Amino acid sequence: MIHFECDYTEGACPQILDALIETNMQQTTGYGNDPFCQSARNKIRNLCGTPDADVHFLTGGTQANLTVISAALRPYQGVIAPDTGHINAHETGSIESSGHKILAIPTDDGRISAARIRDVCITHQKDPDREHTVQPGMVYISFPTETGLLYSKASLEAISEVCREYNMLLFIDGARLGYGLSSPKNDCTLQDIARLSDVFYIGGTKVGALFGEAVVIKHETLKKDFRYMIKQKGGMLAKGRLLGIQFDTLLTDNLYFTVAEKAVQQALRIREAFLQKGFLFLYDSYTNQLFPVLPAAAREILGKKYCFSYWKQVEGEHVAVRFCTSWATTDEAVQELIQDIQAL
Repeated sequence: MIHFECDYTEGACPQILDALIETNMQQTTGYGNDPFCQSARNKIRNLCGTPDADVHFLTGGTQANLTVISAALRPYQGVIAPDTGHINAHETGSIESSGHKILAIPTDDGRISAARIRDVCITHQKDPDREHTVQPGMVYISFPTETGLLYSKASLEAISEVCREYNMLLFIDGARLGYGLSSPKNDCTLQDIARLSDVFYIGGTKVGALFGEAVVIKHETLKKDFRYMIKQKGGMLAKGRLLGIQFDTLLTDNLYFTVAEKAVQQALRIREAFLQKGFLFLYDSYTNQLFPVLPAAAREILGKKYCFSYWKQVEGEHVAVRFCTSWATTDEAVQELIQDIQAL
């Protein structure tokens, strides 16, 4: 089988494996206080244009989301998020288990607007019994979204402004940040993401690393004692240098963005093949995630050879599925899929 079901089916970029082998016998301090982590932190600060930001390395996206949100919110506060957001749809109630409610906003395409966020805040403030309800304390969005779509710079600026207006933190989940920034439809830079958010992370697990997410914190209050929360949530890796080495390598010679751009290019080749055969898409994605709508026969034929994800029933026998490319998706695999799409 050829795998297109997610962007973490492979191991890691060869450069990372080489770096891990080369440094294997070096002795360093643990828990992220090593020279490799410090070098990676400095590179991230320089790339983001945030010299005063705190940077912490955690092992995975769910762990990063749980740790950041738990640290940011007061016990009576919740986090506004799209109903399709990863914390709401794919993290087994991890946020709720920490005592915080997700204030989910229904959405057609995985994105929420500044206007919808403002409505939630106004509704809460105007409620005469508001102290009996959960107070919005943070906004969570993903870039790109779980539907493969992007927020424009203008929409991020509007969301950021609403967060400032209502004294909420803006948290951007960047598990696939490299793929979003590499999209031909993107008009944001990494500096924009850093400027407009209070905290975000640069995803490594899905973009070339064995594992790891780099959490970048700008908000001064959230910086305080954040390592205590990392430890409490089981995220303080004793051999922290394994994370530092990976990000230090990914951020050398533009490797992170090079591999992300290649994945997006591969996805766009597949996208064009589906379009030429007349297939529609559930979402108009130009990142590494594609959501073609397939009739039962086409799904069965492609399913004999390729692994891809069921997304949702659309109408009749038509189903939306997800094809996902990664930093490691080969030209040969893409060409083979394209030929099989053309043969449908």
